[in-house]
Amino acid sequence: MYCRGIRGATTVEHNDREEILATTAELLQLMISQNELLAEDVASAIFTVTADLDAEFPALAARRLGWTEVALMCAQEIQHVYIRGAVNLRPAFAMSQDG
Repeated sequence: MYCRGIRGATTVEHNDREEILATTAELLQLMISQNELLAEDVASAIFTVTADLDAEFPALAARRLGWTEVALMCAQEIQHVYIRGAVNLRPAFAMSQDG
């Protein structure tokens, strides 16, 4: 048995239940097909959203895709911190020198 992690991200235009579920399902289906995943290959998944998205938990999309035995968790994004040379990796998260 091996273990690997896969990351993905998407956006929605509105804080709308069906839009959140449809967009999450689209992302998951692409991740599944691109990585040849089966639900039984997935131990857990973590879904994060920004504070403005609270119309639905995106993990419901995974349940609808058959991930019934997968441990799922939803969380709200927190403030990321990138400093020194890492600011080049994610300029949007860069902290100014004065904090």
